[in-house]
Amino acid sequence: MKFTLSPEQRQFRAGLDEMLRGTEVPAAARAWAAGRHEPGRKLLRALAELGACALLTDDRHGGFGGDAVDLVVAFEALGYHAVPGPVVESAAVAPVALTGEAADRWLPALATGDAFATVVAAPEVPLALDADVADVVLDLRAGSAGAVRVDRQVRSIDPARRLFRLSAGQSSPVDGGDRAFEMGVLAVCAQLLGAGQWLLDATVAYAKQRSQYGRLIGEYQAVKHLLADVATQLELARPLVHGAAVAAAERNPLLPREVSAAKVFAGEAAYLAARTALQVHGAIGYTEEHDLGLRLTKVRALIGAWGSASFHRARVLRAVAGAR
Repeated sequence: MKFTLSPEQRQFRAGLDEMLRGTEVPAAARAWAAGRHEPGRKLLRALAELGACALLTDDRHGGFGGDAVDLVVAFEALGYHAVPGPVVESAAVAPVALTGEAADRWLPALATGDAFATVVAAPEVPLALDADVADVVLDLRAGSAGAVRVDRQVRSIDPARRLFRLSAGQSSPVDGGDRAFEMGVLAVCAQLLGAGQWLLDATVAYAKQRSQYGRLIGEYQAVKHLLADVATQLELARPLVHGAAVAAAERNPLLPREVSAAKVFAGEAAYLAARTALQVHGAIGYTEEHDLGLRLTKVRALIGAWGSASFHRARVLRAVAGAR
C-alpha cells in the first residue's frame, strides 16, 4: 500500500490551492448560504476547469478516469478552503453511481460544472444537499436517478449546506450504489481533514500575533500543548483517510471498514481542531465576519453527514468481529 502522493498529485493540489486562494471563496460561501448561487457556480466552474469535478468520470464522458487517491487530494483542498455546493454528490458519488443512459445524459455536464447532482441514501443520508440547484437526484438505496422534486427546506447547522426533503418523481435505474456511498463518505473524510488543517493553520497564525499580559499567547505552554494535540490528531487521521482511498482505488473488499475508520478519526481530529480554534481565538471566533465560523459549522455538519460516528463505529466493530 503506497501512502505518498505522486508529483502529479502534489502539483494538482498546489494548483487547486493557488486558484482557491486567489478567489473570494468565503464570499461565495456566504452568498451560497443566503441562496445567491451565482458566485458559487462560478467558483465550481473554475474548479471544473482544473479537473476537480471530473476526476472519477471516464474519458468517454469528458473526465480524467482518476482514482480515489486523486479524489482525496482534491477534496482535502476543497475542505481547506470551505468550498460550498454539492461537490461530494456531483464529483464523488454521481460518477460512480450513474451508468448507461443516465451516465450519458448527466456525467458530461457534471464534469464541466454546468450541472449538479444531489443524493439521498436513507437512513444515513436522509436529506438532499442543495436540491434547489441540483439537476438530478440519486437515491442510492432505491438504485434510481431522476428529476429533483423539492418538498421543503430543512434547517442545517451549516448555512452553506442547504438541506431539503424531496418528493417522489420519475427516475431511471442506476448501479453501484454501495461503492458510490463509500466514495461519498471518503470525500467527506477528506473535507474534514482539510477544514481541520485550516483551523490549525489559522489558530497558529493567530497565536503568533495576539498578545496578552505583554506576551504573545503562542508563547504560553498551555496554548502550545493545545495546538500540538490538534496537529497530532490530524496527522494520525490523515494516513487512515489516504489508506481508505488506496483501498478504494484497489477495490479492496475491506473498503467499508477502512472508510468508516477514516470517518471516525477524521471527524474527531477536525472537531478537536474546531474546539481548540474557538478556545484560542476567544470571542472573535463567534463573529460572523471571521472566516473561522465557516469551518466551525462545516466541521460540525460534516461529522454527522454520510453516517454518524455511531454508524461508522458499528461498521468497524462488525468488520473486526467478523474477521475473528
